[in-house]
Amino acid sequence: MRESLRHLKLYLLSGVSYVIPFVACGGILIATAIALAPMKVGTGPDFTNAPFLKLLMDIGTAAFSLVVPVLAGYIAFGMVDRPGLVPGFVGGFVASALGAGFLGGIVAGLLAGWSVMLVKKIPIPRVLRPILPILIIPVLSSLAVGSVLYFLLGNPIKELMTYLAQSLRTLGSGNQVLLGILLGAMIAFDMGGPVNKTAFFFGVAMIREGNPTVMGACAAAICIPPLGLGLATLLAPKHWSDRERESGLAALAMGVIGITEGAIPFAAADPFRVIPTIMGGGALGAAIAMLGHVGDHAPHGGLVVIPVVDHLLWYLVAIAAGTLSVALTINLLTHRRKSAPQAETV
Repeated sequence: MRESLRHLKLYLLSGVSYVIPFVACGGILIATAIALAPMKVGTGPDFTNAPFLKLLMDIGTAAFSLVVPVLAGYIAFGMVDRPGLVPGFVGGFVASALGAGFLGGIVAGLLAGWSVMLVKKIPIPRVLRPILPILIIPVLSSLAVGSVLYFLLGNPIKELMTYLAQSLRTLGSGNQVLLGILLGAMIAFDMGGPVNKTAFFFGVAMIREGNPTVMGACAAAICIPPLGLGLATLLAPKHWSDRERESGLAALAMGVIGITEGAIPFAAADPFRVIPTIMGGGALGAAIAMLGHVGDHAPHGGLVVIPVVDHLLWYLVAIAAGTLSVALTINLLTHRRKSAPQAETV
């Protein structure tokens, strides 16, 4: 069991190492565009009179659109080398199109790797072996991965998103703090994926209905995962590799601008520790924002929305509390993880 988990982590790290530049490129371009563009109440950044900033936004968005396919492709690459690239990229694209987010990309990459392993076990006549890597493996494995994603994951994901949106609307009329906790955890859970987007668009809808406090809670939670993980690499640099510290700096930059996806490299590499940690931090920050009646009149998060935030001090306290919670918790868990092998040998 432990050996299987170790292999799984190596596969995930393979995908992460290739996806980091895409996340950094897209995040920095989007962050720059949002930071320099004027904020328009109710609609967010206004690029009407800023064509260059709109160009930066479009290019950054294009880079982000490749994150899930690249993650899936190189997870499969880590499992089965080059034969895994085609089904991995195809599966990642399908997962993205279905709205499955980065978690769907992880599933697609693993499915691609396993499907290639299975195809390789099929007895192939000697005359067909030359086309095995360039035709038979890509076609059969892509077909397998795409079919599983389309027929098993598509409708359940859509139904789950609809159910979550309806549940949020029901809860919104009741306990506001409980709503904040739920929204904060959802925002952090898949970092830009379908669960995140369900919470985010619920906040946007509430702005239009004259209730900016829901978006205030979302806005605080949006930036906490990347800020918390980035801060963790600064507070305890010895717990993190050189690559992880570089990702931490990029995450800090993206967190300031409200790009939750800055946390993806950390979550993909160690999901069982990182995801619960950032969900806790996001829930804490959103709950504090609700308690302070923080209102955000722009459909975005991070520090760039400060000009359109009500009860600014509470907003900053919420972000600081959630960020510190994530940083301290993940460093404690990382320290225990790295100390465990030594403890076993004593």
